[in-house]
Parts: sequence; C-alpha cells; structure tokens
Amino acid sequence: MTDSPTAAEGARRTPADKRDRLVANACKLFYEQGIERTTLADIARAADVPLGNVYYYFKTKDDLVRAVVNTQVDAVESVTTALGRHRTPAARLKALVAELASRADDIALYGCPHGSLCTELHKQTAGDDAGSERLIEASVAWAEKQFKEMGRRDAHDLAIQLIGAYQGAAVVTQALGDPSVLKREGRRIERWVDSLASSA
Repeated sequence: MTDSPTAAEGARRTPADKRDRLVANACKLFYEQGIERTTLADIARAADVPLGNVYYYFKTKDDLVRAVVNTQVDAVESVTTALGRHRTPAARLKALVAELASRADDIALYGCPHGSLCTELHKQTAGDDAGSERLIEASVAWAEKQFKEMGRRDAHDLAIQLIGAYQGAAVVTQALGDPSVLKREGRRIERWVDSLASSA
C-alpha cells in the first residue's frame, strides 16, 4: 500500500479545495516572508498546486492578495463573533486582548499578521491597497461596539486607543524579538479596560 491518494480521493478534490489551499498558503507565506518576497511559484509549491493552475483561480498576484485580505477579515469576524460568549463588553474586550497576546511568540518573529499586511500594502506604489484598511476597521468597529455597550460616549476614540496600543506593542515585540513585551502590555491593557468599566 502506498501513501499516494486513491482515484476516489483525487475525484473528491474540488477546484474550491485547490483555491482554498492557495489562499491558506498565501496567508502563511505573506505573513512569514512578506508579499514582495513571496512569489506565485512559492505559493503554488507550498499548496501542492501546479503553477499553471494558479492562474485559473487568480489572474494576478494582486487578485490573490485581495483573497488573502478577505480571508483575514473573515478570521477577525470569526474571532470576535466567538467572543460573544462572554457576558459583558469589558470581558469581551479583555478576551480579545488575551487572544492577541496568546500569539506573542509568532508576533515576536513576524509581527502582527494584520498590521504587517496593512503596512506592506500601503507602502506599495500602485495606489491600490487591496482594501487592507478593512482589516483594522473590522477590529476597531467591533471594539467600538463594546465600548458603546459599556456606556462610553467616547467609544470610537477608545477603540482606536485599544487597537493602537496592541499594534504598537506588536511592533516593539517584533523589533526586540521578545514575546514577553506583548504579554505584559496585554495585561496592562486589560487593567485599563477594567478601569474604564468600573468608571462607566
């Protein structure tokens, strides 16, 4: 018996499977290597898809970048939706911070996956950032909603402050290669959220 896929398994693989593998591996490689350094050939090889097939799903690299952004936005929405299990807005905000801090080891190596992607796309000279601003907007909008539920009139400013504090901590964490920076800042942000909740 060999480890190669059977005819039946091969028949079950759909075009959507290949497309999903391409996007998933593009997400990983863009995060670890950056967009500029990652070629379509790199992505095809990692996804185990012939390079010629890539163009069936994505006419250009920019199309693949847009698919990655959409996937990342969906991931943000999935995480924040799951945080709805917490009963209070303060608990939900703190849970988000804890979720982000739990990725400190990866962030020390590669930075924040969303912040890094947005920064790189905004630096491109083509003038098309592929809608990357939606990554930050999704997080800010969710945080703003929590602060509003907390009764804060300055909810938008507080949301910007929270996401900005995390992104800043992520930059320092990567620059120093020290996961403990983000973990400490995460605890500080959680205390800040508690102070806002107690004064609301």
